[in-house]
Amino acid sequence: MLKKILLKQKKEFENLLNKPFVRRLKMPEAKKYIKSDLVKVVIGPRRAGKSLFTAHLFKDKSPAYVNFDDEYLAKLPNYDELIKELHALYGKKKHLLFDEIQNLPNWELFINRLHREGYNILLTGSNAKLLSKELATSLTGRHIPLEILPFNFEEFLIAKEFVFDQSLLVLPEHKGQLLHHCRNYLKNGGFPELVVKNLEPLGYLDTLLDSLLFKDIVKRHSLRLSEKMYDLELYFVSNFASEFSYRKLANILGFASVATLEKFVKYLEEAYLVYVLSRYSYKEGERLTSPKKAYLVDNGYICAKAVQATANDGKLMENLVFVELLKMGYKPNHSLFYYKTRNNKEVDFILKDGLKIKTLIQVAYDFTQYGTRERETKALLEASGELQCDNLLVLTWDHESEIQVQGKKILFLPVWKWLLKN
Repeated sequence: MLKKILLKQKKEFENLLNKPFVRRLKMPEAKKYIKSDLVKVVIGPRRAGKSLFTAHLFKDKSPAYVNFDDEYLAKLPNYDELIKELHALYGKKKHLLFDEIQNLPNWELFINRLHREGYNILLTGSNAKLLSKELATSLTGRHIPLEILPFNFEEFLIAKEFVFDQSLLVLPEHKGQLLHHCRNYLKNGGFPELVVKNLEPLGYLDTLLDSLLFKDIVKRHSLRLSEKMYDLELYFVSNFASEFSYRKLANILGFASVATLEKFVKYLEEAYLVYVLSRYSYKEGERLTSPKKAYLVDNGYICAKAVQATANDGKLMENLVFVELLKMGYKPNHSLFYYKTRNNKEVDFILKDGLKIKTLIQVAYDFTQYGTRERETKALLEASGELQCDNLLVLTWDHESEIQVQGKKILFLPVWKWLLKN
């Protein structure tokens, strides 16, 4: 049985290399680590393109390949038998590519042993715990994490075969096509298969979300309250980019305890479905007790699954900016927060560099709406004074300008320009 599965997966890997591949912008960075004897760990949401990325990253090494998203492989009683069959199938190999390694019990001990034996190992996983507990415990200092999320806007445009040219923006046709692609990206997100194959988001993404909830959370954690998990995810999909408190949410959804709700939210975070963002404060206690905000890993989930008939464009753009900040390397609750001034005015994002506040960002989709400019600038100016930060940015849909207020410069920038600039 094992031999048959590995032979089938060998052919699947060969087919994987023949699929259309949009070169990811992280590829040059990742290639620097190929020769390293450290374990390479590519992690991110399911269907974000990890398998295709790692296949092309490692293809010159012709690795022995195993995908542990298989019930039989996940229950292997003897891991030495696996290594024996891999050598029988591939010959003498020191390069191993293991997909969805989190499905293998005690995988970290197995990988640690193979690493000591001199194998060059590349892993993929769809559970954020791979980057924390297991790796920190068993592979401390001996692994390199690489995070792959759905396409950013530049990769999206490459997949759509649209060549952005700054000099052509004076042409209405070119600018119009760019805005069309940006709206498509805003609404449908950047999951690679959906983008490349022009699939209908409704059907693809809602089915994917339901499958992930069951496979990666309900089944993995043997949850008896599975309906509560579905209710929780649906709540976040319908109330993204909005403040919530664990206690109030536990009451709304009928959780028996706040501790159970917090555990369920953690499962969603580990499965790369939801991110919880804290409000920034100099005081640790205030950061822990203040309301949180939840964001989705991709806008496509929102439009495919949200209860409301049409999602709010401003909130969608805020979610899009949050995810782009993740792709730029900002870490929620470490270098990325939201903020409320002493007068309760909200700033969507603050970016930190070490102990220093680096940038304050507001997201304002409809800049023509009455009072928008005054509201957004007031919040930024108040926060600027409180946090001693003068790098002030307002992201709009398609408005660009620069103003001076109270001796401070505020830059208004179209979101598409910011996405391509970064």
